[in-house]
Amino acid sequence: MLLHCAALLSKLPLRVHYWFADWLIYPLMYHVVRYRRKIVEHNLRLAFPDKTDKDRTRIARDFYHQLTYTFAETLYGFRISPAEMKQRVVFENADEVDKAAKEAGGCIVMLAHVGCWEWMSSCQQWFSPEVLELNVYRKAKNERTDRDLLEIRKKRGGAYVEKQRVLREMIRYRAEKQAIVLGLIADQKPRPEVTRTWVKFLHQEIGFLDGGEEMAKKFGYPVFALTVKRPARGYYQCRFECISLDPKNTDQGEITTAYARNLERNIIAEPHLWLWTHNRFKYRKNEM
Repeated sequence: MLLHCAALLSKLPLRVHYWFADWLIYPLMYHVVRYRRKIVEHNLRLAFPDKTDKDRTRIARDFYHQLTYTFAETLYGFRISPAEMKQRVVFENADEVDKAAKEAGGCIVMLAHVGCWEWMSSCQQWFSPEVLELNVYRKAKNERTDRDLLEIRKKRGGAYVEKQRVLREMIRYRAEKQAIVLGLIADQKPRPEVTRTWVKFLHQEIGFLDGGEEMAKKFGYPVFALTVKRPARGYYQCRFECISLDPKNTDQGEITTAYARNLERNIIAEPHLWLWTHNRFKYRKNEM
């Protein structure tokens, strides 16, 4: 059902999706339902204490517009052609990632919920045929929904692996001598009892997941972070930023901290692009 509805609605031109986003979904979400408004406003107060209330309100409004665009772009992405996707999402330094993956047998790209993150898993066509884009995803609770979502995602190219099977698949690809680029969304908050890396981030000391760092050290894979800009609605300028080409010789937490610093710069530059509806600062070290 989800797959059928998505296929049907995705046939609408993107400008029509944006019209519904601006004139129907945004007013309902921001003014009527007030979807997670308190959490967003709380997050913005903590992250930008030096900004005025007016500035934070503007960021919140821009964010909710971007959130509706993300919904629209994700839906439209079901039918988008590879050629159009390559025009709308540009990846700078992809050749460096491609080279690193070939030389080391793989590399890890740490992403975040910035912009239309579903579109960020469309970089397979920016790599050479010898390199496989492998994206980590979290399985949906409903089996049918999970199958439909996976089918939609696979249309963008590359391969997908459920997070519980990542290590097993990485070992398999390594045995088969298949070079991979592992895409890993790493801005979720870990529980305090399992947090090993705390970072001063947007004026708060919070924990970051270090799974990407641990896998990089285990396999010796170079690590890159993805910076995302939105020059215009429906277009994203992405850049792979090298964090470490030799992760085994880095200190504990060094890679995770570098990723957090890169994400912080990205958010400060374009704060409305980050997903503020999550309780980002729920676990703060000074409150543990």
